[in-house]
Amino acid sequence: MSEVRVVTVKLPEQVYQEMALRVPEGDRSNFIREAIAEKLQRTPKADKLLALEERMGKIEQEFGQVRKYLADLELLTFQHGKINPHSFCIDELDHKIMEYLLHYKSGTTPELAQYANTNRWLILNRLRKIQKNSKKQAGKSIIEYYAGEKSGKKKAWWIDQELIEE
Repeated sequence: MSEVRVVTVKLPEQVYQEMALRVPEGDRSNFIREAIAEKLQRTPKADKLLALEERMGKIEQEFGQVRKYLADLELLTFQHGKINPHSFCIDELDHKIMEYLLHYKSGTTPELAQYANTNRWLILNRLRKIQKNSKKQAGKSIIEYYAGEKSGKKKAWWIDQELIEE
């Protein structure tokens, strides 16, 4: 055994009583030491997890670029009704935003904020996230912002009707 360090542990009374019943007094230090070592064996190392997360992020990014390039080359075609717009939503607020856009085909951030009973900055951040995720995953964004006037609305977010399921 290498150099030994002293560690003080506070245990709930119930756990201590259970250990006192099961483990003889002279063997408790070894028991605790072995329990910690066993637990550490089952716990993945943080640096390996970070490295794996980084690799997965790079793979996802490269895959998204490949899909984007294929979409640009029109090799990856977006047929009418093939994408479920709710697949890019992560929570109830995103689903509310998507429901509004599906029903009204477009919406400004103040309209969406009023519908979702929240502030427009949160709505704007969520719209950008949905736009980014759909572009990354599908190669083409499912919603787009148009600053000019279109169908009587100015500065509105529009859902791409050609891409969504009906």
